[in-house]
Amino acid sequence: MALLQDIIFKGIAVSHAYHRVWNVTITKTSMSFGLGVHASQNGEMISSTAHECAYDINGANPIAQAYVHLKTLPEFAGATDC
Repeated sequence: MALLQDIIFKGIAVSHAYHRVWNVTITKTSMSFGLGVHASQNGEMISSTAHECAYDINGANPIAQAYVHLKTLPEFAGATDC
């Protein structure tokens, strides 16, 4: 599971950059996670960001919840599931 989105990295256009959730930490009501950005699915990570959101213990698995949260953010409005 990942998100694909065109980005500009250090002034270079990267078409269909691969955004992958990693390093998830969960409490009873919240979770934090890293989001690694790769130029391709198997490429090295070129950047990463940290995110935090609510966690629903009765909801989908934490990684799926992380992607749902990301898609609510304006910077991922055009991202597609992969």
